[in-house]
Amino acid sequence: MPAKNASNQEPLSKSAQRRQREREFRYQTILKAAETLFANEGYNMASMEQIADAAEVSVGAVYFYFKNKEDLLIQLLGEIGYLMRNILGRAFKKHGADMEAFKQAGYAFFEDFCVNYPEKCAIIFRESVGKSPEVEKHRKELFDKCTNDVLSALMTVCNNQGYKFKGKFSAEVIAVSIMGIYERVAYHYILWQNRGENLKNIGRDALAFILGGISNLFEGA
Repeated sequence: MPAKNASNQEPLSKSAQRRQREREFRYQTILKAAETLFANEGYNMASMEQIADAAEVSVGAVYFYFKNKEDLLIQLLGEIGYLMRNILGRAFKKHGADMEAFKQAGYAFFEDFCVNYPEKCAIIFRESVGKSPEVEKHRKELFDKCTNDVLSALMTVCNNQGYKFKGKFSAEVIAVSIMGIYERVAYHYILWQNRGENLKNIGRDALAFILGGISNLFEGA
């Protein structure tokens, strides 16, 4: 289907489509360069000049696409968060939206997202922490979305399997706790100890702990 312009009225010409693809490629190239530098050198140490050099573009080109370094970090948070939520969401839906699906979504976090995207983990769990109020606002929005994803999955499992939680806030507390565990385990074993090769077993232990806590908050358990 031909690309359309912003007014959604007329298809773009082939040359306009080519320019659009080139802009998107340049945007993604700069974003990837920033991700690599932020993850490996640290957000505070990386400069716009280094990002431009890594992306093989001019500094002016970086500023054409991004207002500043903070804007780059915010855009990365959005893209990484979208990827992470999709990986977990697909795993949950693929396995039938029951407790087994909930467990498989957890495995997907540790064994797919964390193992395959360590630089993205560094951005989301380390380099975006303690930065500007604007970055913190976007980070909070992302973790709120993730927590709501977990809460929604829990309620879907309950509805599908006839479970009921003991307390009014049980599901919410579990969702918040799960996100805290995911963040801390990823930070500790990937970013502090560099033990990604052990993450499958570590993640499965974490999931066993989480699932035991969930079952203890079901009525009749």
